[in-house]
Amino acid sequence: MDESREVLVWDRLVRIVHWLLAGSILVAWISAQVHGVPAVKSIHEGAGYVALGLIALRIAWGFIGSGYARFSQFLCSLATAGKYAFLVFRHQEPRYLGHNPLGAWMIVALLVTAFLASGSGWLYTTDRFWGVEWLEEAHELLADGLVGLVALHVAGGVFTSIRHRENLIKAMITGRKPRPRESDIT
Repeated sequence: MDESREVLVWDRLVRIVHWLLAGSILVAWISAQVHGVPAVKSIHEGAGYVALGLIALRIAWGFIGSGYARFSQFLCSLATAGKYAFLVFRHQEPRYLGHNPLGAWMIVALLVTAFLASGSGWLYTTDRFWGVEWLEEAHELLADGLVGLVALHVAGGVFTSIRHRENLIKAMITGRKPRPRESDIT
C-alpha cells in the first residue's frame, strides 16, 4: 500500500517491546516445559527478567510515549468495552485506528498477567519464598493464564484483521495502518 494512504499508529518502541515481550514469553514458556536441566532453568529465569524489564518500559511508555502508545488514548470503561462487544456480535463495530475497546482491555490483561507471572517467578528465587508451594502454584497458574490470554490476543487480531480487511500483524511490524475513513473512530 502507498505510504501516503497510511498513517503511523504504533511507534518503533511499542513495536520492539511488543515483539521482544512476545519472544521472552515464548522462551519462558518453552523452557518451562524442560525439567531438571540447569542451563534451561537459567534461560527460563533470564526470559522472565527480560519480560519484567520490558513490561516496566511499556508501562512507562504508556504514560510518556507517543499518541497511540499512551494509555490515555485507548483505555476506556468496561461499559464501553461491553458496548463494543455487543456491536461486534451484531457485526456493527466501528474500526479503530488504534486499539479498539476490547483490544485495550486485552493489553491491560496481558501486561498485568505477564507482570504477575514474571514477578511471582522472581519471588520464588528469593530466600524468603524459595520452595513456597503456593507461590510456585500461583506462578504456574499465572503462566497458564498468560498463554490463554496470548491465544485470545492472537485470535482477536486475526478476527479484527479479517473483519476490517486490514493486516494487523503487518501493522505491528511496520507501525502503519490505512488512513481512517469517515466512519472510523480514532
